Amino acid sequence: MKYGYVRCSTNEERQDIGRQVRELVQMGIAEENIFLEYESGMKADRAQLNRLLSVVQAGDEIATTEVSRLTRSTRQLCDLIAFTEQHKLRLVIKGSLTIDCTGGEMDPMTKAFLQIAGVFAELERNIISARVKSGMRNAAAKGVQLGRPKLTFERIPDRFLRYYALYQAQGLSVTELARLAGVSRMTAYRYLQLMEKREKRPKPSSQASHIEE
Repeated sequence: MKYGYVRCSTNEERQDIGRQVRELVQMGIAEENIFLEYESGMKADRAQLNRLLSVVQAGDEIATTEVSRLTRSTRQLCDLIAFTEQHKLRLVIKGSLTIDCTGGEMDPMTKAFLQIAGVFAELERNIISARVKSGMRNAAAKGVQLGRPKLTFERIPDRFLRYYALYQAQGLSVTELARLAGVSRMTAYRYLQLMEKREKRPKPSSQASHIEE
């Protein structure tokens, strides 16, 4: 059986994982046998990778597009190499390396090459992390606000407000409201929470104050 593993560090709304899936499908792997992960490559306990390793059997193949998709930790890569040997698997790195342990141990030169690739993947990750942290410190020192701007009622698009009245009057679902307003369901929920908070605020008293003469 052939299995695939794809990974990106951020969620599906911010980073497209589809390219990796398409490349594995082109390699002959059924899409239902591809495991999708949205986690850091440095994280040791990854749910989808654990699921994949729990279902493979001797003679099976695990394919990925790059070593860095499997892991960005040299220690984790060494553990995966040992797992591949112990369970007699075939590990395929698209366009660069096929490691066949179905008949026994891994060739020493192949193992060394894979470990070196893992070292560079971890080094790349550490360099990127250092640059991001440095950029954040510099931005903070200049008074630049980091992160997503705070959502306020004034930031809600007019298009959403127009369909919000229809949502209240006709009982549209959140999915329908999001589609009509041209936003994601997650964004629609955030807008709705803000609208509900606004409507629950106490209204100013209409009683006129009396001025003593």
